Amino acid sequence: MPADTPPLAADRLDDDDYPAYTMGRAAEMIGATPGFLRAIGDARLITPLRSEGGHRRYSRYQLRIAARARELVDGGAPIEAACRIVILEDQLEEALRLNAELRRPATGSAGGAGAGS
Repeated sequence: MPADTPPLAADRLDDDDYPAYTMGRAAEMIGATPGFLRAIGDARLITPLRSEGGHRRYSRYQLRIAARARELVDGGAPIEAACRIVILEDQLEEALRLNAELRRPATGSAGGAGAGS
């Protein structure tokens, strides 16, 4: 196959960011209602992509975020608070990942094969 061949639809389904799910299917997958998905969209927790017809489409990554918000709401948190908690958790996870990456010693640098270290 030539290198400039567009990816097959099945290849895109493996992409966590590909908007593969309709609102109804997304709500069913996380055990919520379409209204819940609209509410977390209004709170700007997730922003679904829109199909050519204007219908909302959700990715697997967005569904994981929505499922976490649903857990918090089911536990009694107001939706706005749940959305803020999920955003902060996501920011903390990213900061910890970056911190670990920066603390990792550089490998493969010139002169890195010293004996007795």
